[in-house]
Amino acid sequence: MPLAFESISHGTIAFGFFNIDSDMLLLDRYFFFAPEFCRSVSALNRNKEAGSPVLIKGFFIEKAADIGDLMGAIHGVRFAGFIGEAYKRFPFPERPEDFKQKPEGARNRQVMEEIIKRYSDQLDIPLSAGDEETARIISAGIYRFTKQQFQELLRYVWRGGYPRWKGGVRPDYVTGMKKDLDSSDAGLFTVTDWG
Repeated sequence: MPLAFESISHGTIAFGFFNIDSDMLLLDRYFFFAPEFCRSVSALNRNKEAGSPVLIKGFFIEKAADIGDLMGAIHGVRFAGFIGEAYKRFPFPERPEDFKQKPEGARNRQVMEEIIKRYSDQLDIPLSAGDEETARIISAGIYRFTKQQFQELLRYVWRGGYPRWKGGVRPDYVTGMKKDLDSSDAGLFTVTDWG
């Protein structure tokens, strides 16, 4: 379930997993797969001195109507837009105890790509980090975050969002990102408490 996070460029925005059967994340109107996000964070961390952005393959949905109605789709009453189609294919679980983010979400990638391509434009989302007037800033496309704000996004992915990873099992791409960041001396990406 996406949650509200703060940004310095757009105020409060939604970020997170939006369907437990997929490894796709949304960042307001951007959509991308979590493995690419995690690998891009690790790559940016390793290449922090280069100063050039790392590109995340993703999608952009311009119109809110094309994104859809998450709560309507979850409750099975409104299947509009991309999210509605995703929930038609992968419905919300009937039992509350089954509401857990599945670590094998990548198996549904092809289906999710087929659906989102009907509603979006594909794009490369530049992920970059740097100093702006001595403040540490991370940018994901048009969205800009302080170090602390961006680390909240990383913690969310580590936890498996809300409702957390099924069985406490994290995919390799998540544990690999944490390992890379934990072994780093880059203060911008060093997460002191993963929660």
